[in-house]
Formats: sequence, C-alpha cells, structure tokens
Amino acid sequence: MNRSTRTAALGAAVALLLTAQAAPTAWADRTNTNGTSKDASGKRNGRTISVQTRVQTTVDGDSRSAKTGNLSSADSNWTPPACWYEPAFSPKEIESTVKAWRKVDVLGIGDLVGGVFDSYYKDGEPYKDYNLDKQGEGMFWAAAVNPNRKDDPEATSCDKLPFWVDNGETPEEPLAVSPRILAEYAYDELPVPDTEFKSAPDGKSTVNLPTWIWLDRAKFRKISVTASLPGTGLSATTSAEPVSLHIEPGTADAETYPANGDCTINDDGSIGEPYAKGKADRTPPCGVTYLRSSGTDDAYELKATVTWKITWTSTNGEGGALPDGTFGATQDVTVQEIQSVNR
Repeated sequence: MNRSTRTAALGAAVALLLTAQAAPTAWADRTNTNGTSKDASGKRNGRTISVQTRVQTTVDGDSRSAKTGNLSSADSNWTPPACWYEPAFSPKEIESTVKAWRKVDVLGIGDLVGGVFDSYYKDGEPYKDYNLDKQGEGMFWAAAVNPNRKDDPEATSCDKLPFWVDNGETPEEPLAVSPRILAEYAYDELPVPDTEFKSAPDGKSTVNLPTWIWLDRAKFRKISVTASLPGTGLSATTSAEPVSLHIEPGTADAETYPANGDCTINDDGSIGEPYAKGKADRTPPCGVTYLRSSGTDDAYELKATVTWKITWTSTNGEGGALPDGTFGATQDVTVQEIQSVNR
C-alpha cells in the first residue's frame, strides 16, 4: 500500500469511525489526578486517537486535585489550550491497541481500521513492527484533551495519530506538552473564590446616598496551582493574585467610587471598607451612589468583578505572565426615591 492509498484508506476509516459507539479499552493502566489507578480508555475526537491526560494538579502544594476555577481571560483572543500531545503509549501498547481495534465488530470497522493502523505502525509507513525494537527508548505521543474544555471546537485540533518521540527529545510540534502548556492548563484549574461582595445598605439603596461595597480579606489571597506530568520532569506553577475590583452599577445614572469604578486591594488584602455607624456623611473608598430610582418593581443589576494577575514559573526556568483573569458576581439593588433617611 503506497502513501496516497494509505492516506485515502485512513480517511475512509475515520469516516466509519464516526459511526462507532465505543473505542477499544485495551490500553495500559494510567494514574489519574487523585493518584488512583484507572483504565485510560481510548477515545476519539472525530479524527484521531486521544487519551485521558495524565497531568496532575495540586493547589498551594496540597496533594488534593485542583478544582476547576471560573476565571475568564481578560484577553478575548486568548484561552488555555483545549488539547495537547503527551507521552502515552509504549510500542507494546500501540500493538495491543491495534489488535483491540480488530475486535471491533461494527460494520467491518475493526478489520478496516486495524488494517490501516497496521500499515501505519507495522508495515513501515512510517513505522515498522510498532517500534518494538525500541521498547524503553521512547514513547508514542498522543492527543490529550483538556477536561475543562472538551466541548470547545478547538478540542479537535490535535488530530495527529500517535507519533514516536525518543527519550529526552522534544518533538517539533507546537502543541506538544511543555512547561508553558502545563502553566496554561493550570490557569484553567485555579480555584478562585466566588466574588461574594458585601454592601450597605444590603440590597436596597437610596437616591443620592452612597452604597458602601467591600470584600472579605480572608478570601482574596494569592493562589497557586502546580501542573506536572509524571515521568517527564515537566512541571509548572501558575499563580493568581487579586489586584482590583471593578464596579458596574447597572445604570448610567450613578457615580462610582473611585470614579473609574476600580477599587484597589488594601495592604491587608481586603477591598473597600465595611460600613459602620458614623460613616453616613463620608465618601466610601469603594462604592456607588445612584442618582435615579430603579422604580417600584424594578432593580439595578450591580456587578462586581475581581481582576487577578496571573504569573507562572517552571522547573526548567521558563516563566512569565499570562493574561489577567476576571471573575465577577451580580446583585440586584433596589433604589428608593427618598431624599433623607436616618442612619
């Protein structure tokens, strides 16, 4: 089978693969992020074989797995990677995988796909005998999908079949796992706290009287997530540090404090200042004054968004900045048309 024929056959096999309901599960055991053994069943993104990532994450050095954060990139043109390539199969595992495909009894898919994969990995185009003579000298790298972004269209962009990489070599592939890719994945795993801001008056305000806004200093501290790939020495730590809170009153008929709506972080890590008796005539360091009533049965949607500065470091000395992350919350505020109140 020449290269053009093999390519055409592979295309036909892929088309048939889309009708299959399951992939073979005869691959070797892996380790998931909780440290327990589980079978890394073969999966498809529609065009190639993919595997469950073996990347592990820790939060602030804790061995527990990081929970997915809800940060949005302040740069609308950037998102963490939806997929990458990582070491996945030994020569014996590739051989077992091809044999498993031959056992798939759906519309003749098993024989077709097995034959195409044999041509690719066994018959010398481009590999011979699954590289069994190189057992222990390298690995076949395969596509792994970011579990936080498995539904993104970009999750299908890693469409190469598993390819061989000798031990100690870096593949010439932009999406091959690297310290930066690990750092960007850790970005997705940052467990930032909810932006639960406090205000006074709480949920109600009065025209021309300021509403004070503040955030608990205990929640808003620097957080770090380390992502590493066992057996490779690759590791990166991504850190998020809160730097400001932005207020959006929900109407143009309002004044914010500061005027640009950006409340900075205090030295003790808090944002704004809690309201207390005796402060009625003061201007809040972080807050809003509504200039018009919201109406009897209506409310303004007050939004507070925390901006997090993101940086990363790695075991090989690489590092730098990643796009700022933002996370916000909203609160309905009813504004009453009363000219004076007692506080």
